[in-house]
Amino acid sequence: MRYFFILNPGSGGGKSRHKLKRIFDILDRKNINYEYKLTSSLEDAYILSLQANQKGYDVIVAVGGDGTINRVLNGFYNACGSRISSAKFAVIHTGTSPDFCKSYNIPLKIDRAVNMLLTGNSKRIQIGKVTHTCLENQNIKTSYFACCANIGLGASLARNANSGIRKYMGDYAGTFLALIKTLLNYKTCKLTVSFDGQKQFMERVYNIAVGRSTYIASGIKVKNNLSSGDSRFYTLIVKNMRFTNWPRVIGKVYSGKEFVNNDIISLQYAKVIEVCGSGKHPELEFDGDPAGYLPCLIEVAQDPLDLICEV
Repeated sequence: MRYFFILNPGSGGGKSRHKLKRIFDILDRKNINYEYKLTSSLEDAYILSLQANQKGYDVIVAVGGDGTINRVLNGFYNACGSRISSAKFAVIHTGTSPDFCKSYNIPLKIDRAVNMLLTGNSKRIQIGKVTHTCLENQNIKTSYFACCANIGLGASLARNANSGIRKYMGDYAGTFLALIKTLLNYKTCKLTVSFDGQKQFMERVYNIAVGRSTYIASGIKVKNNLSSGDSRFYTLIVKNMRFTNWPRVIGKVYSGKEFVNNDIISLQYAKVIEVCGSGKHPELEFDGDPAGYLPCLIEVAQDPLDLICEV
């Protein structure tokens, strides 16, 4: 087995460097055949993953947080949603938010994560494919995500939460405070949303979360009915919310409990979701980082991903 590790030494606010030595110690003690590269940016993670897939490594490992995980994942796919190799994907979490690992049964402890990785046990998971307008320019781009895409408030929240507050407050508390700050300043939008071809016009929309995973946004838990082979997404919509509704809605999204759909918060399922804005296009983020703007089209990638995890 040939392993390639893509390591982000700056993850977790720069606190992950000592964890990297622990990873190498375990691998060397077990005489594992591996290579690695350090990243200096998220784009490095994508390029290294793409190259590792092309070179035929058996297992490609993302070592970092949700941003690193997402960019390494993107290196497994071409623009059409097809896998470019038969490599397995693995994760060792050294970042701030553990949403991916908690959702897909990957241990957070370094020793357990490395030992699980070396067993090679894996399952196939469906990956989201999103076609959207680029953050840097007006070009159309195809990207991939494993957890969730947020349209609207969620993108502003990601920007605020990533500004440094989590470094001092911790993941959960920092993100929660960023949420309150974002709510106080956010202006709602009008969106046209198509669920499997059925269009709906929505006003006063705060956020639309299109996802596969239970854990999103560093603490929000979405109880859903999706199985690993399901080609649908859940769509969590928050709209028409007033100041007096905030405590109840926030309580619902953080509790992970089922709720009855109403005019403020609702959960539905679809295979293909298309979202168009009116006026100033709302921002889009997925797997924790702002990524672009509307319009966007979200569907399942053509090929599932082989993820090493506890099965």
